[in-house]
Amino acid sequence: MLRKPLLATLLLPGLAACTAAGPVPGSVEYTAATVSRGYDCGLRVDRGGIVARLRPQERAAFTAVNARYAVKSYNAPHACGTAERERVQGELAALSRR
Repeated sequence: MLRKPLLATLLLPGLAACTAAGPVPGSVEYTAATVSRGYDCGLRVDRGGIVARLRPQERAAFTAVNARYAVKSYNAPHACGTAERERVQGELAALSRR
């Protein structure tokens, strides 16, 4: 039987990976998730401007991923706190300038 400290040492990296999972910043999935979260937070989203800044081959992938996020958001909308709202607003501004 493993001792508790050894067991914790083995399990901790795996648990950390589980909580950090999500779209990678800079990816089309991250952009789509950020746009979707902007709508959840009630922010003004320059979706057309963001799509225009994507490479042509990324636009179709963005549209598909964004549609999936929109359906999930519609079915289970989430509240957006002040700190998250400000973070998402900053990310949307950066995506619009990219």
